[in-house]
Amino acid sequence: MDEFQRSWLLAQLGPDTDPADLERRYFRLRSVRAVALEVLGERRAKLLADPLKVTVDGVVTMDLQENLRGIERQIENVRQLPAPDSPDGEEPGETEVLVVTTLFPGRRTR
Repeated sequence: MDEFQRSWLLAQLGPDTDPADLERRYFRLRSVRAVALEVLGERRAKLLADPLKVTVDGVVTMDLQENLRGIERQIENVRQLPAPDSPDGEEPGETEVLVVTTLFPGRRTR
């Protein structure tokens, strides 16, 4: 992983993300987009594993639903952004299609 890819990942995941962990994931997945989606997916799963809303009457209310929505928006954003290692800035899901056809005149000419 080069410095540009590492910078992109840290911009998507936050500066407190462990660079060594990102390197290990990149070595396994071979795509910075896949690394970002895996980390965000783990963060989402961690939020879903615990209750999203906890209320202690008269003391405190903790609501993590907006955090979950934020991570889901971030996942969608990473899916749509061009990643630094995608060929020619290709968008995810884009493929080039070459169509070849033969043209025939509509009526015979003399």
